[in-house]
Amino acid sequence: MKTAVVFAFLACLAVSALSLTEDEKKARPPATVSPAIEFSLQTTMPANTTTTTTKPTTTTPKPTTTTTKPTTTTLKPTTPPQPTPPTNLTVGNYTLMADKTVVCVMALMALQIRLATPKANGTFIVQPKSTHTGGGCQATKANLTIEFKEGFITFMFNKSIEKNTVYVDALSFTLNYPLDKKVANGPPYTASNKSMNLFAAKIGHAYSCKSESLYMGNGLYLDVNQDQMQAFNLTKSNKFGTYDLCAADKPDYRVAIAVGVTLLVLIIIVVVAYLLGRRKRADGYQSL
Repeated sequence: MKTAVVFAFLACLAVSALSLTEDEKKARPPATVSPAIEFSLQTTMPANTTTTTTKPTTTTPKPTTTTTKPTTTTLKPTTPPQPTPPTNLTVGNYTLMADKTVVCVMALMALQIRLATPKANGTFIVQPKSTHTGGGCQATKANLTIEFKEGFITFMFNKSIEKNTVYVDALSFTLNYPLDKKVANGPPYTASNKSMNLFAAKIGHAYSCKSESLYMGNGLYLDVNQDQMQAFNLTKSNKFGTYDLCAADKPDYRVAIAVGVTLLVLIIIVVVAYLLGRRKRADGYQSL
């Protein structure tokens, strides 16, 4: 009887245990399958994959200091603005009329004013297109003045009937142009020279010279190039007469004469030597 009771109790315990197991299975959530992408992300990385760790760089800006130097402006005396003269000499035609039909003075020349001192150098070239010719004519006197924006140049001609010569006995100029740009107080430059005997030619003749430099004092020069000029007694067609060349353009025959004399002496020496040699040979033979 007791044995039957024990078996019945054990059977009840077994039934209750099975029911609890079924209830626990029902209470658990069902298992889920992960997608392929999620699975691939959970896989282990290959052994040859390298990882690079970038260290953050820090830049410390350096303070920059700017020192501004005070600027000082020195006011220098300025001259009126002047154009820069061209570098090429140009021949101009300067004509002075005694009346509406008679030419008193005619000159073809290129002019420049030059400053040449140990401390300063400069050149101003007169441009014929920017000039105006003025002056006046008398019986034996003529004043040819070439005016331009920066100044003027004056030639005073004198006609000497006694000497049969026309020449320039006074020459002057004024130039308001900075020949030396380093010197602010340079211009105006003035020069005058009287009691001269320049550009001399016979009455009715024209003076001609390729290049001539006239010293005017204080380091100033007047350069006259390709010069052809005549005052008084021009031809009826207002053309130049016979040209009287300046000393520099006249042919120098001294060299030719010296060469000719030298050659003549050499010829004489050769002839004398030949005759002496021939005489000695003749004396060496005896007549048979």
